[in-house]
Amino acid sequence: MLKYGTIIGNGRTFMIIKINPQNPQPRLIRRVAETLKEGGVIAYPTDTIYGLGCDLYQKDAIERVHRIRKLGKNKRLSIICADLTDISKYAHVPDYAYRIMRSLVPGPYTFILEATKLVPKIMLTNQKTIGIRVPLHNIPLALVKELGHPIITTSVTKADKSLYNEPEEIDQMFGKTLNVVIDGGIIVPEHSSIIDFTDEQPHLLRRGKGDVSFLDQTV
Repeated sequence: MLKYGTIIGNGRTFMIIKINPQNPQPRLIRRVAETLKEGGVIAYPTDTIYGLGCDLYQKDAIERVHRIRKLGKNKRLSIICADLTDISKYAHVPDYAYRIMRSLVPGPYTFILEATKLVPKIMLTNQKTIGIRVPLHNIPLALVKELGHPIITTSVTKADKSLYNEPEEIDQMFGKTLNVVIDGGIIVPEHSSIIDFTDEQPHLLRRGKGDVSFLDQTV
């Protein structure tokens, strides 16, 4: 359902849509997916944070995300995939990494992997790597499945570097620059743990939500 009325401004249609985080309504997921296909930028909940995102193949939308976040072009943006099979389309997954990742997805982890040619150049770092997530949250997973390919994900932070935990706050700060804010309820935000799989052994780049004690056994 639309939580607030549709607003027309700056040439964009903006809305806040309340979606059930346990059982996302297919009609509403399709509506947001259409917005993404048309180059829209959205805010949506995950199992770790409320983030900003867009269609992986909408270059202008990716550039909008960079502007909204005030990011340099070399700043890595991650993508959300539907499952391990989906990940293998967009990244080269070493055998040892696959064995580890199989027990972690879906979950609050970001994996750094070497990107395949399906990933647009605008998304790549100088090392040709990409961050990939499969969150334990039904809304982003439903969006990716409806869209048929990944969406971008990046966190948004307040002036004091804390994370937004409810959609109304994001609306107040970013609403005029977005097309849709998905209201999936209030969350307890925490960054994902980042694991780098581009070497012969995994490396923990950031300790966040999610158990990473198993990495002590891989060294």
